[in-house]
Amino acid sequence: MELRDIEIFLTLAEELHFGRTAERLHVSQARVSQSVKQLERRIGAPLFARTSRRVELTPIGQRLRADLAPAYQGIHDGIARAVAAGRGIGGVLRLGFEAPGVADLVADLLDAFREQHPDCEVQIREVDFADPFGMLRAGEVDALITLFPVDEPDLVAGPVVYSEPMVLAVPARHPFARREHVTLEDLARDRVLRAANPPAPYWINPPEPWHTPGGKHVERGEPLETFQELLAVIANGGGICPLAAHATTYFSHPRIAFVPFRGSPDVGWGVMWRRAGETARVKSFVDVAVRFPARSGSPS
Repeated sequence: MELRDIEIFLTLAEELHFGRTAERLHVSQARVSQSVKQLERRIGAPLFARTSRRVELTPIGQRLRADLAPAYQGIHDGIARAVAAGRGIGGVLRLGFEAPGVADLVADLLDAFREQHPDCEVQIREVDFADPFGMLRAGEVDALITLFPVDEPDLVAGPVVYSEPMVLAVPARHPFARREHVTLEDLARDRVLRAANPPAPYWINPPEPWHTPGGKHVERGEPLETFQELLAVIANGGGICPLAAHATTYFSHPRIAFVPFRGSPDVGWGVMWRRAGETARVKSFVDVAVRFPARSGSPS
């Protein structure tokens, strides 16, 4: 059995979806199907139960996954340690975080990197709220975990490591605070606050006014320099602001309510680095992140 076939089997056992498995491993769906069929012929029994709607592991498939997963991980860890020793992946990896709370939310990913590269120290840095790419471009951090999407010509966008829904931060006495949820259309009913840096063109075209999906005009507030200033303005009735759901826990405030969105897409936090600054440490961290399943969260 080839190591690649084991990787395909274990990934499909986790994803339970041929398309996502192929995308994650950068192979075709036909390659995934062929590998599974060959493995099933060798085992002599089906490993997956397939219908038009879902894919499930059979009892034999579940047993094979339980037997193979630890050994496969051990092989990867051993190779990673050997590569680290051969390349001298030691020293310090400086990771910038646009949202410091996300460092806690991906702590298991950071632990996995430290375990595979014990000679490499990981330093966590908070980047400027108003200029999240500045420290990366200045070489003050080696890699950055920031809100995606990112499309900067001098930067490389890597894997998403954490995804979560959005919430709407409103003053505690705001009418929305009594709701179980809000929608994107509700953004037209109050002033929406924003950070000091203008949105990049791949988010919102700055010269154009903001509108809800239904076409309603959204009033934008004056730009704010820091996140704490943003919270203070919300608490004092100066407006509302969509935030990632982890703000509910990490930025709880007696005068602010966090209301879940309904129908809003999740946001993803991903790894990026300078195109001209891909060191062995950065590449090793990205390699771990690619193999590590992206975490997801929900409002508490």
